[in-house]
This record gives sequence, C-alpha cells and structure tokens, in this order.
Amino acid sequence: MRFIYFFIIVLTMMFPYVSFANNSNRNIPIILYHNLNPTVPGSMTITPQKFEANLKLLKDNGFTFIPLKEAVEFLQGKRDTLPPRPVVLTADDGWESVYTYMYPIIKKLNIPITLFIYPESISSGKHFLSWDQLKELKNTGLFDIQGHTYSHPNFKIIKKKLSPAAYGQFVQKELFTSKKILEDKMGIKVTLLAWPFGIYNDYLENEAKKAGYVMAFTIGYHTANQSFKPMEQPRFMIVDKLDDQTFKIILEY
Repeated sequence: MRFIYFFIIVLTMMFPYVSFANNSNRNIPIILYHNLNPTVPGSMTITPQKFEANLKLLKDNGFTFIPLKEAVEFLQGKRDTLPPRPVVLTADDGWESVYTYMYPIIKKLNIPITLFIYPESISSGKHFLSWDQLKELKNTGLFDIQGHTYSHPNFKIIKKKLSPAAYGQFVQKELFTSKKILEDKMGIKVTLLAWPFGIYNDYLENEAKKAGYVMAFTIGYHTANQSFKPMEQPRFMIVDKLDDQTFKIILEY
C-alpha cells in the first residue's frame, strides 16, 4: 500500500492541475475507487460520505454519468456523440464495502458503475465480496463486471522471480483463466481489463488482446480520449488524502 500511495504522489507531481476545457465530449474522466469501509484503514480507503459528496459534486457541476461500455464505444470510434460532460465511475478489486456502503448510494443516485474484479479475492474473507453479492449487484443493471487479472499481481516483481516459461504460464492464468472464471461464474462477457497497480508493457498488452480484452485501463491523472492506446487508457484514482486535489483537476476539464 505504501508503494501505491507513493505512486499517486508521483503522478500528482507529474500532472499538476490541467485544464481540459476544449472539446469536452472528446475527453472522458474515468474515476477509480477502492474501499469505502471506514473501519478498514488504508491508503485506498475513502469514506462513504465523501464518496457520495464526490458524486453529487459532479452532478451539480453538469457532469453526466455514463456506463463505461459507452465510453469504450466512443474511444473506439464506434459512437459519434456522448452527453455533455460525460464521466465514468469504476471500482477495483472486489471489496465488500462495494455491497455494504457503495451499493445504497449508487442505487439512490441511479449511477452506472463498472467493477473490475480479480477472482481470487471473491468469497475469500470478511472484507471481500462473495459471489452471491456480486451476482446481486450485477442483476441491478447498474453494476457491470469486468476483469482485473486473477490475483492482482505486481507483474514487474513476479517477472524477476520466474523463468521466462513460468512467467508466460503465470500471465496466461492472470489474463486468460481469470477472464473465463468471471464469465462462467457471472454469465457475462468480459472484454475490459484494469491493470493492477497501473503496471503494463507491450508484452502484457499483446497477451491481453489475445485473451479477448478490447480495452484496458491504468492510472494517470488525465481524461481518457482517443489519443491514448486502447490498452493504456487512464483513470483518476480517488483516495481520501488526495481527494480535493484530484477533483480540482476533473472539474476544470
């Protein structure tokens, strides 16, 4: 977690407050959350109250929440137009707080959201979603389920520990097997991927394409747009300590 927080700080320094005022329909902020449980401290935690305040702030400033799949169609050039000031909501990992804290807020405000899930976490402990909870969320029509590898690895570290052949097998499980598990368990088609820790390279991108992912998302303080490669679309990660700074960037676009 310390690595992730340091990574956020570096990104903030690299991409200070930027205005995206021009051609707003071609720039789409994709926002990333993790844990909303206030009793589980960590650099990825944000309170439910702040989460709801964030969503209301965006609505009050004229943003329109759209499903990630609509944004993907636009980024692929398959959709010509989007609503004024589109914004996309995502959440990673499979924290149980998505069901306990996020679900009531999403339902009340009627906002679509994509959950990027790594199967190893599901039904694995008290702080993670169960498969039944995940199915209930999917059945609301507001929660889309997509891939986040199998075990949420740091690919850079794992590659140093394994032989080339073993690493290739590892990547197969993380990208191919995880996708099939989600599809079989949830009865869905998984076509989108979120890179754990925002780590990717040409090899991983090519393997993701082979697995059937059409677009992948990383972490970066930019709006998604057609100038980014399909496997490298950025998202704004929201954490409690940098919440206000991040929203200044988003609201200026």
